[in-house]
Amino acid sequence: MLQNIVGLKELRENMDIYINKINKGDSFLVLKKSKPIFKISPADESDIWEPAIDFTKIKKGGVGIEEILSRL
Repeated sequence: MLQNIVGLKELRENMDIYINKINKGDSFLVLKKSKPIFKISPADESDIWEPAIDFTKIKKGGVGIEEILSRL
C-alpha cells in the first residue's frame, strides 16, 4: 500500500487542504526533519462516539429536549 508522506511544516501551512483530503479517506505519514512523527487518518466515528442512551426506545420518534430538561 502506497503511503502519502507530508512534512510537518507543509501540513501546518496547508491544513485546510489536508483536512479535505483526509475527509475523502486519505491518510498521511507526517515527517519532521525526515523522521516520522505521527500518522494522520480519517476518524472512525464508531471509535469516537459511544451512544449513552437510545431515546427512540423510550418513545417512538425519540424524546424532545424540552421533556428531558423538564425532568432534570
